[in-house]
Amino acid sequence: MRKILLLIVTLFIFNNTAKAQSSDRQEKAQRDSILAARYNRMGNIDTTYITRPTTKWTITARLNVSGAEIEAKGIDNDQHFNSKMEANRKTTLSVGVSYLGFTLSAALNPAKLMGKYHDYELNFNSYGKRFGFDVIYQNAKNFTGWHDHEGMARIELPDGLLEVKTMNLNFFYVFNSRRFSYPAAFSQSYIQRRSAGSFLLAASGQGQHAKLDWEQGMQLKMTNIGIGAGYGYNYVPSQGWLLHISALPTFIVYSKTSMTFDGNRVPLHYHFPEVIITSRGAVVRQWGNKFLGMSMVFNFTNIGHDESLAVHNIKWRTRAFFGIRF
Repeated sequence: MRKILLLIVTLFIFNNTAKAQSSDRQEKAQRDSILAARYNRMGNIDTTYITRPTTKWTITARLNVSGAEIEAKGIDNDQHFNSKMEANRKTTLSVGVSYLGFTLSAALNPAKLMGKYHDYELNFNSYGKRFGFDVIYQNAKNFTGWHDHEGMARIELPDGLLEVKTMNLNFFYVFNSRRFSYPAAFSQSYIQRRSAGSFLLAASGQGQHAKLDWEQGMQLKMTNIGIGAGYGYNYVPSQGWLLHISALPTFIVYSKTSMTFDGNRVPLHYHFPEVIITSRGAVVRQWGNKFLGMSMVFNFTNIGHDESLAVHNIKWRTRAFFGIRF
């Protein structure tokens, strides 16, 4: 009797386990089917120009290098001054894994791991068929440079004196999304098969707080919002090659800036044109299930006038990448 009961219990457990495993497989297959349908949904796209990779998985290794520069010119107490500060370049290594359009990535900074780099930077971007954006936040004290003031000797500004917190944002809309693909150049989630371009609608923003800790002292607070339009072009010279270039100039429609130098507030007056310009470039080579390339994002802000106060900001990032699809 015991053996019969034990056999019944064993069969019951095995049967339920098999059902659970079968149910899990069905749920996974259903999830994969939904994701695949979403991934392969082309919508209003001309597949002669743009297509999706036929594989599900993509693994990409990236080498990122970024930098920043700030220049201020103006007049203080009827004396001209000019300051220029440049951040140490930051290098990171990252690996991204994509499954049917969803991506998870991790990055490390070798210099930070060795204790040579104490600042931090956050880059977040999304390149869709029609809409896309870049968000860059930097908190840095690794700027070095110089300050010239009329009637004074040049002052060298060593690392650690200038602390800068900067937020750069850029949003864009692609008009010709049927034939032109930003993702083909920057995320490789699409493939550009033939050359095409598109007009772009853009909005940009920048917020910055800079504090210079030296005997005379300086503080700069800045908020800018701009709107504009630009153009992007994907050039396919031959099968497997893609060259991308785009420029998005936006004219500043809202600006709030204040600068305090040696206890004196230096006014900043609007001077046309005040702009935020975002430009991008990329080169991609793919063969079989592999691809490699380089990309660049460059942000430039120009506000004010040299005869009162003018501030130029540069933020850039370059990326080399290699990926495999399967």
